[in-house]
Amino acid sequence: MGSQALTGGFENASHASALAFRAALDALARPGTIHRIEGGQAPAPLSRAAATLILTLCDPETPVFLAGDCDVAPVRDWVTFHTGAPLVGPSKAVFAIGTWAELNPIDRFAIGSAQYPDRSATLIVETADLRASGACLTGPGIRDSAAFDLPDVAAFQRNAALFPLGVDFFFTSGTRVAALPRSTKITWPEPEEVR
Repeated sequence: MGSQALTGGFENASHASALAFRAALDALARPGTIHRIEGGQAPAPLSRAAATLILTLCDPETPVFLAGDCDVAPVRDWVTFHTGAPLVGPSKAVFAIGTWAELNPIDRFAIGSAQYPDRSATLIVETADLRASGACLTGPGIRDSAAFDLPDVAAFQRNAALFPLGVDFFFTSGTRVAALPRSTKITWPEPEEVR
């Protein structure tokens, strides 16, 4: 295990984890809104936001799948040292981290069952930027509608159609996070009428 694995955890664990958990809950409660989240610093290529979510949400009972470029020894060692989370393949993951291209297709991940819809995966999608534009979001936690830039609208629509089954999403970039629960409906915005 390299020395990078030993650093990058919360400095004040109880305070930092409480702030991070609140940011994650706020993001889930208001889909498409962008929040600041920080406190963790993992080895590259993980963003500070993704590292903070991992420190906050993962433990020895939450198997993690590291996709693509995230599946490197320094990141594996860091996740294992700081959370104790077992590293698994996509079908066994409770949390999965990677870019959209690395996580897709999302039907590899658990969507829950009729008896246990909560036994599904949450995907942490690393992005270059988070933007409140593009797809139109409606549903619980959204007054009227919200806008959020999604990498593949059709894939998110198919996931939402599975509700109450399906996977949930966090989107991370730098120290920012947004979320998209499976209960959110996704459409393209109506084009403005030409006068």
